[in-house]
Amino acid sequence: MATLARAEAGEIDAVLARLAPLPSAADLRPPEVGLVMLRGRTGGDGAPFNLGEATVARAAVRLADGASGFAYRLGRDARAARAAAIIDALWQDADRRAAVEAALKPVRARLAGEVAQVRAETAATKVDFFTLVRGED
Repeated sequence: MATLARAEAGEIDAVLARLAPLPSAADLRPPEVGLVMLRGRTGGDGAPFNLGEATVARAAVRLADGASGFAYRLGRDARAARAAAIIDALWQDADRRAAVEAALKPVRARLAGEVAQVRAETAATKVDFFTLVRGED
């Protein structure tokens, strides 16, 4: 679900295309867009405070075989949320799980590359402090 939440809409469409033919899917709840409150903490462990709101699209579907899928995505793309929910439902089927995992590999590789790039950029700014021992002691 975390991979689908961070995937781009085009990547989700490509995953669905690789998994075709798809079973029919009925909406458990129609895709909708709403707001969620973002909370933060001072210093990471201080008292929580309301940081602001973010737009979120969510969807819940049930496939013809009875598997249910759910998805939440930042933004207003309800179509991508529904497509992600279908992929989640396909993953619930043990017979299709390997195919879904294989279809998600390019998305996971891109996300891992982005994380590695951010880590490399952060590591480049690292400063090592050291202290010299004075000879008077």
